[in-house]
Amino acid sequence: MENMQYAEELVREFLVFRGFTNTLQAFEKELSTDIGKGFQVDKILNLIFSVYITNFQAEKLVGLLSFFKQCVSSSETVLTATLAKLEISILRYYIVHALQSGRKDKVVEFFGTNGNDLLLRGQDWTSWFAIPYLKNPSLDPQFRIYFTKEWFEALRLSVRNFFSEIFNGTHILLTAKKNTVKHLKKDIKQLNMKLSQLQALLEEKEAQLSRLKNNSETIKYANIGQTKNSTLASGVNEESLLLSTNSSEACATTATHMGSAEMGQTWASSRPALSRFATNMSGNDSISPSKLEFEDVGAGDIIQMFNDGLYTENGRDAQGEEDFPEVKVDFLETFLGHTSPISCCRFSSSGNNIASASVDGTVRIWTYDSSTPASRNATIYCGTEIMSLEWECKSDRLLLIGTADGGIKAWNVDAKRVVCDLNTTDAFPSVLDLKCSPVEPIFVSAAASRRYGSSNIYSWGFASLTVWNMKTWKAMTVLPLGEDPPAITSLCFNHNGKILAASAVDGMIHMFDMSAGLQITGWPAHDSAISSILFGPDETSIFSLGSDGKIIEWSLQNQGQVLWTRNCSRFCDPESSKSCRHEMALDVNGRRLLVTSGSVRAPIYQVRGHASGMRTLPHGAAITTVDWHPTLPMFLTGSADHSVQVMSLS
Repeated sequence: MENMQYAEELVREFLVFRGFTNTLQAFEKELSTDIGKGFQVDKILNLIFSVYITNFQAEKLVGLLSFFKQCVSSSETVLTATLAKLEISILRYYIVHALQSGRKDKVVEFFGTNGNDLLLRGQDWTSWFAIPYLKNPSLDPQFRIYFTKEWFEALRLSVRNFFSEIFNGTHILLTAKKNTVKHLKKDIKQLNMKLSQLQALLEEKEAQLSRLKNNSETIKYANIGQTKNSTLASGVNEESLLLSTNSSEACATTATHMGSAEMGQTWASSRPALSRFATNMSGNDSISPSKLEFEDVGAGDIIQMFNDGLYTENGRDAQGEEDFPEVKVDFLETFLGHTSPISCCRFSSSGNNIASASVDGTVRIWTYDSSTPASRNATIYCGTEIMSLEWECKSDRLLLIGTADGGIKAWNVDAKRVVCDLNTTDAFPSVLDLKCSPVEPIFVSAAASRRYGSSNIYSWGFASLTVWNMKTWKAMTVLPLGEDPPAITSLCFNHNGKILAASAVDGMIHMFDMSAGLQITGWPAHDSAISSILFGPDETSIFSLGSDGKIIEWSLQNQGQVLWTRNCSRFCDPESSKSCRHEMALDVNGRRLLVTSGSVRAPIYQVRGHASGMRTLPHGAAITTVDWHPTLPMFLTGSADHSVQVMSLS
């Protein structure tokens, strides 16, 4: 049964790929009336004996028999020999039927088209070339047996038994091809592992080279700074010696030429500069480096401040994300079924299936585990940009797809069809996020109007939050957001579905009571748009990711209190924000936070832990979407290089 479903999926993909839509419709229609769900040998027999032979379609008959020979593995010598004998008998029956029908012209035409091939086989075909010219071939001792009813019935029974054997469950048709696919997948997996190792080695060597260059520059400027400082210090010593030697003469001369008031002003104006210089040279002052003026500090002092860790880039600690160790994995699977950059990826509620979307409007449903049946694998062509994906929480049966033209498609993975095609209002065409309730058969859509002239997250206009019933597939209510509310970018339910959190492009976090359908609280969380929002594992906190790269964990018990924060701005560059919304994902324990990246690697932060974090294995381009497995220490990363990687932590 599994092989049969696999074959049907291959046929669907081929027909869609070639654009044979009429054939696809006929195929789907026949499948819907197929009761046995198995191989139907009688239809093959009817095609051979009642269609091709009866209607003298010799070319199609020969092509069908050649196809059957390709399906039989060359290692199956007994089956190959049996099929060759049956092919000879079927072709000879074609000739006999044509003669019995008075169509000698079809026999001559058959030999004219296939004669050379038959002679090359050398299977006693020579005498058959004379049969159209015999007056009564049915009486000829050499051909008499082929005109009997018993011979025809024996041939039909033999063909029936043979096809029933080799195509039972499409065994021969698919086994060899599936084995080939498995071997290819295994080779791809090994090559991807080698590629990841080589990329990691290359990055390590580049980092070493960068450190060597920095050390070289540091030594160079340090030497310059020391030279300058030595010169300045020498000048100070000489000046001090000169002052001490000639102090009496200088004071006397000065006193002679100016008054006491003028002399006091001269010393007062010269002391601050000398004092600052002496302080900076001695290093005994406690002035903060940020308050020092550049003119007061030599090059050697600046370098020393960097070496001592007094300066940090963008307020971060000296150890940045680029210093995170690479994640160690037990398992790596790379999916290469897309032909354009990945825009969204989600594990199903059980984690057995994955839905991935690409910017060309294609959704693929697949599995990373070869032991999981591939019967649900499918390709869905939406014809427009896909902005959100959401699996039904209680099962893996339904997948919701939100598009840029206001469409919300509900795909049944078992029936392999769209069971409902919803639409938001024309005023809100962009379905930015979808979230299913973990308890009730409802989901919420966050749709937005569109502003023109911009290509990033700020191009979205006003927001609309709609609650939909998944039984009737109708809108239930619209959650209140006030007048002209900014677009909602991300949604998240708590564990019992009573609270819905929503983040907006104006940096606000909104909290809704789903029972009352009202907003209960909200607060300004970021100075920029919020790209993603998540409840913490114990639901006493909520995480928000700003488009500026700031990650903040907010307390829900003390509103406005920040429990934990990180700055991943180096990963959330403006260029990558134009092509995708940055996302984050928490593991099942709420200890690791995975974030998308404009780089080929994504950071995994340790939430409120002692360790800083880890880096994912590299892709070939920016990482545009992330997700954690619902129960296992496993995550996925989708990339602009058209691939999706599934990794299991060791």
